[in-house]
Amino acid sequence: IQTIVEQNNKRLPLVLGVGGNDTAKVCAQLSNPVLEDFHAVLSVSPAYNKPTQEGIYRHFSEVAAASPKPVILYNVPGRTASNMLPETVVRLALDFPNLIGIKEAAGDLVQAMELINSVPEGFLVISGEDMITLPMTLMGGDGVISVIGQGLPGQYSGMVRHALKGSAKEARELHYRLMEGIGLVFEEGNPAGIKSMLSHLGVCSERVRLPLVEASDELHRRIGSLIEDF
Repeated sequence: IQTIVEQNNKRLPLVLGVGGNDTAKVCAQLSNPVLEDFHAVLSVSPAYNKPTQEGIYRHFSEVAAASPKPVILYNVPGRTASNMLPETVVRLALDFPNLIGIKEAAGDLVQAMELINSVPEGFLVISGEDMITLPMTLMGGDGVISVIGQGLPGQYSGMVRHALKGSAKEARELHYRLMEGIGLVFEEGNPAGIKSMLSHLGVCSERVRLPLVEASDELHRRIGSLIEDF
């Protein structure tokens, strides 16, 4: 599989997701030769097991020791059923230099600000929630790993670039234009919504694997109408 993307004769950085709720298995996966073509690893906090903060710390301690690539932590309590607290993230960031950032998707702006204010210099706090990317970035965050950005990349990346430059007015105008689309692609869950949008754009089919199902006909129609407005 060709994993290096080139744009304007530049190699773009690629990140591969390697995570799970079995620490030993995750660490074993990190020895896969396929990682050679990637620049970093995105590793989600263990799901279902609901570890304590100490358990989360020890899990990522093992991941950090095993990974041949820099690691971005991924906190998404809505999917994992446990929240990686800011103090745990700071502890990890200070103890393991190859843990370089976090995709923060708790949907809690106060928690995001606590992270931004507490992590060591150079540790990236990246939004994992499209709807609050703008305030997170304006408050000192480092951008986003986005869903809607796959379907409306020019507009969404433009918003983030304005925010990173501190151009709040321009960023805010784009944010409010994008809000409806963000709501639509999450209305019946991810990735059904974004795959519906991508199918309208001719990028891929709507197909998802059970237990997920495709977006309803009504949602698919509304997403198509939204794209026409852009």
